[in-house]
Amino acid sequence: MLGKGLGQPALFAIVYTAVASSIYFSLGVVADHALGLTPLVFLVAALFFALAAMTYVEGASLHPERAGSTVFARYGFNELISFIAGWAILLDYVILIAVTAFSATNYLAAFWGDLGHGSTEIILALGIVAYVALRNIRGFSTTRVNRISALVIADIGLQLALIVIGLAAFFNYDNLVNPIHLGTTPKWSDVIFALGVATVVFTGLESAAGVSAEVTASRASLKRLIGSATVVVMVVYVGIGLVAMTAFPVTDGTTALSDRYLEAPVLGIADAFDTDWLATVFKYTISVAATATLIAASNSAMLGLSRLAYSLSRNRQIPSALGRLHPTRSTPFVLIIIAAVIAGALIVPEDLDFLVGIYAFGALLGLTIAHLSIISLRYREPDRERFYSVPLSVPFRGGSLPLPAVVGAILSAAAWVSVVITHSGARYVGFGWMAFGLVTYVVYRRTQGKSILKRVTVPEAALKLERDELEYGSILVPLTGTPLDDDMIQTAGRLAGEEIDPGLDRQGSTIEALWIFEVPMALPIDARLPDAQLERARAALRRAKAVGEEYEGVEVATATVRARRAGTAIVDEARRRGVQAIVLAAEEPSRIRGGALLGGRGGPMDNFVGDATKYVVSKAGCEVILTAPPSSDVPVTSALDPEEHPTRAGDDGRAHDQSISAAPPLRERPPR
Repeated sequence: MLGKGLGQPALFAIVYTAVASSIYFSLGVVADHALGLTPLVFLVAALFFALAAMTYVEGASLHPERAGSTVFARYGFNELISFIAGWAILLDYVILIAVTAFSATNYLAAFWGDLGHGSTEIILALGIVAYVALRNIRGFSTTRVNRISALVIADIGLQLALIVIGLAAFFNYDNLVNPIHLGTTPKWSDVIFALGVATVVFTGLESAAGVSAEVTASRASLKRLIGSATVVVMVVYVGIGLVAMTAFPVTDGTTALSDRYLEAPVLGIADAFDTDWLATVFKYTISVAATATLIAASNSAMLGLSRLAYSLSRNRQIPSALGRLHPTRSTPFVLIIIAAVIAGALIVPEDLDFLVGIYAFGALLGLTIAHLSIISLRYREPDRERFYSVPLSVPFRGGSLPLPAVVGAILSAAAWVSVVITHSGARYVGFGWMAFGLVTYVVYRRTQGKSILKRVTVPEAALKLERDELEYGSILVPLTGTPLDDDMIQTAGRLAGEEIDPGLDRQGSTIEALWIFEVPMALPIDARLPDAQLERARAALRRAKAVGEEYEGVEVATATVRARRAGTAIVDEARRRGVQAIVLAAEEPSRIRGGALLGGRGGPMDNFVGDATKYVVSKAGCEVILTAPPSSDVPVTSALDPEEHPTRAGDDGRAHDQSISAAPPLRERPPR
C-alpha cells in the first residue's frame, strides 16, 4: 500500500484536475507558436506525460513522502540536487496559481465582459488567489475529494463532447495541413517552445506525489491510473487541438485563436459554431466548467506547494521560519501567504505567454531530475522492494536500467535546453530564480553549520515552536532479524511518537528501518543473495513497519543495503539520511533493560558491547541508543550479524516473538 488515509479518488482528483484544466489556458499559447502543428505538439506532450507518470509512480511508491522530484533526488543523489528540483517546482506551483486564477477571470467574462479586462479582471484574479490561499491554510479536507472528482469527470465529458461535435462541424484536412511549412510556418524554435509549454500538465503528477504517503492504492490501480491519464491527455489534447486549428485555420502565418482568444481559447471554439443555440450552450457551459476546474487546479497547485514547502523546511533546505506551521491547522501558512503574494504580483502584468514560458523552465528541469533520480535509485537501492517499477528495464552494469526513464530524461533535458535558448523570459527569470535559491540554500546551510550535500531533518514540532514529547524527527534502526527488533522499534517509536489530532493535516517522525546484508570480501558486493536471506530481510522489514506505525504520527521507511561491515554501513547510512539518532542492538547481553544512550568514545559501555557497536558509537555524528533485553531473556550472540541467530521456542517447538515494552531508555546528552 502507498500509505494510508485519502484513497484512490485523491490521486484521481489531483492528477485529472491538472489534465482537465491545462487545456483551458495552454491551448492559445501553444497554437500561437506551433500553429498547424498544435495537435502534433499535444501528441508528443502526451507521450512525455506517459514517461513522466511511470517515473513519478515508481518514485512515489519507493519513497512516499510529501513531495515529488525533490524526494526522488534526495535518495537518488544528494540534498543539493534535491533542493534544485524542489526550488524549480516551487516556481512552477506559484506560476500555475497565477495562470489558473488569471485564466478563470477570462472564462467568467462570458457572463460579463468587464471581468476579462482591466482592473476588474485583476481584482477578481487576486480574489481567487486569496481564496485559494485561505482554503489551503485551513488544510486539505478529504470531503473535497469526491466533489473535485465529480467536477473533473463532468469537465472531461464536456471536452469530449466538444471534440466530437467540433470535428463534425469544422474538420478539414486541407485547412489543417496546407498552411504548414516546416521551419517557416511554424519556426522550429516556436515548435520547441510550444512543446515546453504543453508540459504544464506534469504538475498534476508532482501534486499527486505530494500526497502519496497518505493514499491507499493497489498496484493494479496505479497502472490503470497511468494508462487512463495518458489516454485522456492524448485524446483530449490532440482532439481539441484538431478542432481548434480547423475552426481557426492558419492564415498568413497566424491564427485568430491566438489573436482574439489567447486568454480563453476554448471559448473561442464555442464562438466558432454557426448554429446560434449550439454556440450559446457551449459558451456558457464551458465558462462555468472552465472556471470551476481552473480554481480547483489552483487549489491543487497550492496543495502541492504546501507539501513541497513542508518537505523543504523539515529538511532544512529553506529557513525554518519560512516553513512555520499554523498552530492549529499544521499547514505551512507563511509560505502559502508568500506564494499568494508572488502569484498576485505575477498576475498584474497580464502576460500569459511570459508566465507559461517561465513555467516550462521549471517543469522541464524538475522532470529531468526526476527521471535521472529514478535511474540512480535503481543502482543505489537495487534491493529495495518496489511497489511499482517502470517497465521495459534492461540489465546494465550490474543493475536494472529503466529505458522509459532514460528516454524521458534525454527528451526533457533537450526540451529544457531549447526553452532556455528560445525564450528570454524563461532564461533570465528562470536562472535568476534558481541563482537566488541556491545562494539562499548555501548561506543558510553554512550559517547553520550543516553540510550542503547531506540530509538534515528537524521534527515537525520545531516548525510550530512547540515543546512536546517529540524529540527526534528521524531515527535509524538497523534490524537484526531477532525478537530484539521489536524492542528497538518500540524504543524508537516512543522517542519519535507524538499525539496527533486525526482531523489535522500533519506528519510526525520517521523511523528508518534498515537491513544490512554483510557481503564477505570473497564475493563481489553485488553478488546474488540467497532467496532465504532476502525473504528473511523482507519479513523483518514488514514486521518493523507494522510495529513502528502503531505509534501515532510515526512513519516507518524500510530499506536494505549491502556492505562489507555492518558498523561502517550504519554510520554511512545515518550520515546520508541525516538522522538525529540511531537505536542499536547491543551485541552482547546487557543488564540494562530498555536501552542506554551513549555519547563520546569508550567508557564503561566497553565492557558489554562488540566491535561493531563500538564503531558506531565512536563514529556516528548523532546520538546512539543501545537497547537489549537482560541476558536471562534472549541469548544474543551477534545481533549485528544474525546469520543463524536462534529465537526462543516454546514447548511445541514454534518460535515466539519477544516484544519488549520497557520503560523509556535512559538518556543522557552526549558531549557537544
